Amino acid sequence: MATRILPIVIGAAVLGFGAHAASAGTLDDVKAKGFVQCGVNGSNLAGFGAQDSSGNWTGLDADLCKGVAAAVFGDATKVKFTPLSAKDRFPALQSGEIDMLARNTTWSASRDSQLGFDFRAINYYDGQGFMVKKELGVKSALELNGASVCVQSGTTTELNLADYFRANKMEFKPVVFEAQDEADAAYNAGRCDVYTTDQSGLYSIRLKMANPDDHVVLPEIISKEPLGPAVRQNDSKWFDVVSFTHYAMITAEEFGITQANIEEMKKTENPDIKRFLGEEANNTIGADLGLPNDWAVQVIKAVGNYGEVFERNVGKGSPLKIERGLNALWNKGGLQYAPPIR
Repeated sequence: MATRILPIVIGAAVLGFGAHAASAGTLDDVKAKGFVQCGVNGSNLAGFGAQDSSGNWTGLDADLCKGVAAAVFGDATKVKFTPLSAKDRFPALQSGEIDMLARNTTWSASRDSQLGFDFRAINYYDGQGFMVKKELGVKSALELNGASVCVQSGTTTELNLADYFRANKMEFKPVVFEAQDEADAAYNAGRCDVYTTDQSGLYSIRLKMANPDDHVVLPEIISKEPLGPAVRQNDSKWFDVVSFTHYAMITAEEFGITQANIEEMKKTENPDIKRFLGEEANNTIGADLGLPNDWAVQVIKAVGNYGEVFERNVGKGSPLKIERGLNALWNKGGLQYAPPIR
């Protein structure tokens, strides 16, 4: 979810960032301590960051964290997860409490500049939407004039909501909560007519409702929400590792490389695939990234290619059953695109 931080919070967090910036690079720190500390959604957002009944973290964001651990250590279990609220996630990254943030977080200009973060890879293209109870008979957000709307406070979601209704000359009553869980419960209890947040989040929240089939996500998307991992600025080695872990998943899908066939694919004569899998002679890509030569192989073995990760967590193989849409590969009508790994 897109969230803005009050000025006093920004000031305190930036001081924390400044103190951490004087330390060694994060990649060296991670290698020294033997694990990746990854900030994820603390509200158990199904499909993105949630713990199963055994306490294991699953989801699109959790798998990215595991992929980074696999790239660095050849072991996806060498990651520790820090559950974070929308309010706490940015100070946690700025202060060095976590090494990377993978918490369905929108890349925006202010976060890149004011908060001292770097974004590059987008692991989910999203947008703000609306969910209503089917019994209302609403088919479009343009029919919501006069509705009460549950929304999380201190977020750009709250700002987008006001802009949308004002632009369409409609009235609404905001029902505002600081915590997502509070907003979930209020909507489920009927304290508002409508729930608004990132559309991916709505599909997840819908599953938490007492009767999920009684709720429908409306078709309108009212904002751009490119979601992806964030790291601290001026830490280029670590920035590259996190970014190219995602790009390795995309590249593997383009090449048709999966968890199941990756060992067989090592036998290929295709020079691009051989280079990607670290099988080409004199290949220095891994070393240039500060990683083992087979780093991409370890990522795919651990979590699969991007298509596998998507389908398992949020796609047709998951309870959310979200269409690929904008998250299809670039050569299949979507926006997921990786720079050449060469």
